[in-house]
Amino acid sequence: MENKILKNEVIDIIRGAISEDMDGFGDITSKYLIPPNKNSFSYIMFKEAGGAILSGLDVAGFVLEEIDRSIKIDKLKNDGDRLEYMDRVCNITGSTLSILKAERICLNFIQHMSGIATLTSKFVKIAKPYKIKIVDTRKTKPGLRKIEKYAVLCGGGYNHRFGLFDGILIKDNHIAAAGGVSKAIESIRASIPHTLKIEVEIKDFNQLDEAITSRADIIMLDNMDTDQMGRAVKIIREKRGSSCSVEASGNINLENLEEICKTGVDIISVGLITHSAPAIDFSMEFEENL
Repeated sequence: MENKILKNEVIDIIRGAISEDMDGFGDITSKYLIPPNKNSFSYIMFKEAGGAILSGLDVAGFVLEEIDRSIKIDKLKNDGDRLEYMDRVCNITGSTLSILKAERICLNFIQHMSGIATLTSKFVKIAKPYKIKIVDTRKTKPGLRKIEKYAVLCGGGYNHRFGLFDGILIKDNHIAAAGGVSKAIESIRASIPHTLKIEVEIKDFNQLDEAITSRADIIMLDNMDTDQMGRAVKIIREKRGSSCSVEASGNINLENLEEICKTGVDIISVGLITHSAPAIDFSMEFEENL
């Protein structure tokens, strides 16, 4: 996988996680149990049957580095790799006290991020034959958006806008406040740079007609059933050809995904992959003292 996450992009998340666990006092169990000069060899292992997609190993490396720069991590797998039951993803050597401090924080990141990557990959696998992009949403856990959207990339998905600041998306409440789809698009177009695309969310065919007439760049079909989606896609293609992309959104899951793909949309945005992905089971094991 070519996508990479940089330490400076996630350092605040990492430091927050460390502070949450240490609270200025450190690991008091290990402190009173383990001699300060003791070193160990340990490793992180994947523990679920059925396979998974790895994400979060780079972040775990940043955690270890932040806690103790002398710890050595030897990565045996990379973010984006497929894992099979009992695969070892990395070896870790260094201060026993420091590794114990980092253990749960590292595992929390890897388990959560791999869960997102794995669920995303299931959606991507179904959509791939239809050449449809699976994209995420802003339905992320507060403060964790950077790592969650990175995990989507690890699973083969794509990122929608990161926040309110980097893309125009006119939603239902914007439409209500502006007095209609056409008014909202016209007002936005008069104000934004010409390089920005305009996406609008529509719920019915009256709004669809307005979005087409007002020449929205992307039309999001929100919470439509597959019959409505198919009809809407046909209308958009007849009137706009390929100059307007079509996105499906709302209550999309693995069970209804293929039927949605068959409607001919270009993009499917799925909140489920970030807000409801189950964690994947990993453990850290200590093999020997050094």
